[in-house]
Amino acid sequence: MSDEPSVPDRSGGDNGGVNRTTSDRGRDRDEEGRARSARPRDGLGRPLPYGAEGVPRQPEGVVRDPDATLREAQRLLDAGMPFHAHEVFEDAWKSGPEAERDLWQGLAQLAVGLTHAARGNAAGGARLLRRGADRLADVAGAGAS
Repeated sequence: MSDEPSVPDRSGGDNGGVNRTTSDRGRDRDEEGRARSARPRDGLGRPLPYGAEGVPRQPEGVVRDPDATLREAQRLLDAGMPFHAHEVFEDAWKSGPEAERDLWQGLAQLAVGLTHAARGNAAGGARLLRRGADRLADVAGAGAS
């Protein structure tokens, strides 16, 4: 019997139908088994080779009040780090009240749209910017009633 963890079969298992390879076995995982990437990243969130010097990562799961969320996201946007601003907005939508979820998701979509555009993916960036703007327009419309 092998000391390696069992790998789900190709029929689906717990990996959503993605075939695991030998290179996947050493992946960084959280307590619930979800993949966490320990790879360094650049200022736009792109993975860099292991051992390369990346920018500090945005801590995940930070609960901030709305003002602190906006200040931190704006600081990151001003620093040219829209991917990291997206992470701040994502924390807000995951930890905030249900009534604010669409607001934070819309802002996160705008930030990730800027990320895609800065990475050279103009079509994807435009699509996400439209999606975020539409979501925020819906939020504004709901607030007006």
